[in-house]
Amino acid sequence: MSLSPAFLDELRMRTSLSTLIGRTVKVTKAGREYKACCPFHNEKTPSFTINDEKGFYHCFGCGAHGDAIRWMTDQRGLPFMEAVKELAATAGMDVPAPDPHMAKRAEKAKGLHDVMVAAQALFEEQLGGIEGAEARDYLKRRGISEATRRAFGFGYSADSNGKLKGALTEFGEPMLIEAGLLIDPDASEGEKARKRESYDRFRGRLMLPIRDIRGRVIAFGGRILGQGEPKYLNSPDTPLFDKGRTLYNIDRASPASRQSGRVIVVEGYMDVIALAQAGFGEAVAPLGTALTEHQIQRLWKMVDVPILCFDGDAAGQKAAIRAATRALPLLRPGMSLAFATLPAGQDPDDLIRAEGPVAMEKVLSVAEPLVERLWAHEQNAVPLDTPEQRAALKQRLGAITDAIAHPDVRAHYVQIFRQRYDALFFARQASGGGPRHQRGGGARQGWQRDRRGNWKPPLPPVGSEARAIGVSGMEQRLLRAVLASLLRHPEQIMLHREMLSALHIGDSALAGLLRAMVTASFTQETVETEGLLTILGQGEVYNMAKGMLRADTFTFTPNRMTADSSRVSRDLEEAIRVMAQGPELETALAEATRRAKEDLNEETFAEQQRVHRMKMDHDRRLAELAQSEDIV
Repeated sequence: MSLSPAFLDELRMRTSLSTLIGRTVKVTKAGREYKACCPFHNEKTPSFTINDEKGFYHCFGCGAHGDAIRWMTDQRGLPFMEAVKELAATAGMDVPAPDPHMAKRAEKAKGLHDVMVAAQALFEEQLGGIEGAEARDYLKRRGISEATRRAFGFGYSADSNGKLKGALTEFGEPMLIEAGLLIDPDASEGEKARKRESYDRFRGRLMLPIRDIRGRVIAFGGRILGQGEPKYLNSPDTPLFDKGRTLYNIDRASPASRQSGRVIVVEGYMDVIALAQAGFGEAVAPLGTALTEHQIQRLWKMVDVPILCFDGDAAGQKAAIRAATRALPLLRPGMSLAFATLPAGQDPDDLIRAEGPVAMEKVLSVAEPLVERLWAHEQNAVPLDTPEQRAALKQRLGAITDAIAHPDVRAHYVQIFRQRYDALFFARQASGGGPRHQRGGGARQGWQRDRRGNWKPPLPPVGSEARAIGVSGMEQRLLRAVLASLLRHPEQIMLHREMLSALHIGDSALAGLLRAMVTASFTQETVETEGLLTILGQGEVYNMAKGMLRADTFTFTPNRMTADSSRVSRDLEEAIRVMAQGPELETALAEATRRAKEDLNEETFAEQQRVHRMKMDHDRRLAELAQSEDIV
């Protein structure tokens, strides 16, 4: 359903944000604003401010920022429409009515929710009765505490074809079938051909409710207690439940992830429960299928880099690679996956029982980045002894990078894979005059050939002794132009965040401005100019930023900014790279000059001249950019 901006603005205006937040967080008056300890991260000194007049909250500690609707979705975990409805009810406003078709669907969903509540109550009752003795013994053997049993809503389905059907007759057979609680054996043959009776889907199983983000029961998972297949049985897809879009324990893990700053993805129900009982409340699991694109996107709404922790056996590692492959088209700056591998033959419950939560934390702490897992998997997939096998590795790596949709992310993967591939197969042996191979076949990375074919070591990295950016007038002018452009068009910050974070700026005000912009891009899904100014507060940096937004202030590529965002992104990238190279080249030139003075020979002289030419080329390009007509 589409809501007009006017309605949403009116809703925000009628909502007292301090009162809304004060229902769950202790707030205190501070001048014209309110302060509180931030509910999104642990802190002792309040850095969370609430401004009723402007209708937003902001945390200067973790960067959390939003309005009343954002509070309901982020802190309460409600979907957007549910947040709007709850706020509207409190404000005495009527949400615009949906079309009749949507209203009919909503009414049907309401009835199905009632069915699931009744079924959950029945399963819990049966677990506590005579029939549930075997299930209770199983929970005891697994070490499931009473508190965990209640928190996760364990139940039991009687080993009978019609126990649930008979207990929930008030809802009618068609609704029970639609909810996935009954099986209609003749559904495929049509209503007229029906001869056989429907029967209970879950029989003689330990039952676990599957809940949505709001904590409502939408499906069930049942584990068989004795011998038989399948070991786990889930509800089928229904109007309430889509297994490819749902994650088990999402309702409890979502708020837990805001405290821990991570999400752990494991293989099954009991893995999640074992982790939760050991203190890892931020665990979720897919529901009997490989991790889907929708589930990955759902995970990224909680944290930027979820940790996939699958079993160390072949099946678990195949599941991890399938998830990695599915994530490739979805990758974007800052959003990725990490992979933690359990010891062979152990699941989370086994590891925690044997060595305690500390062992589990250790496994999580050494999780591999996605790029490392992909490289290791492809490198170890087959032998690499022949030219054909090595060429096949290059093709597989190319297929991985081709699958990445975001151009900047893809470029970095291409560069990393190329460097590692070349270092693995094309770096010269020490006898050839190039970089010496390390024991075990590895090679120094970053060596390149000059025009004569000789190997040259890479430029040394910028050290602490390197001067800061912004010393020269041209650097200062270009740096201010770049920062002004980023202020006016903050969507560009995330695209160049990695390079921006590496800049060492001498001017404290300019450095503070850049740091605030980069930090905001990490903590907010959408960075806006006004939001950046709010974060800056009052003071020297704020006044400087306001000055940069004046119409007569120089900026980078102002005319092309609206005409061609991809061109602007490339131009900004070049300007940032040129600024970063200045201190690096000065350090390299100083080192090359020192070597030449200490031992002047043909090689050291040629190297000093090579770096000097690079420095001259850099200075020439810096002057061109700083004096460009596009900077006005």
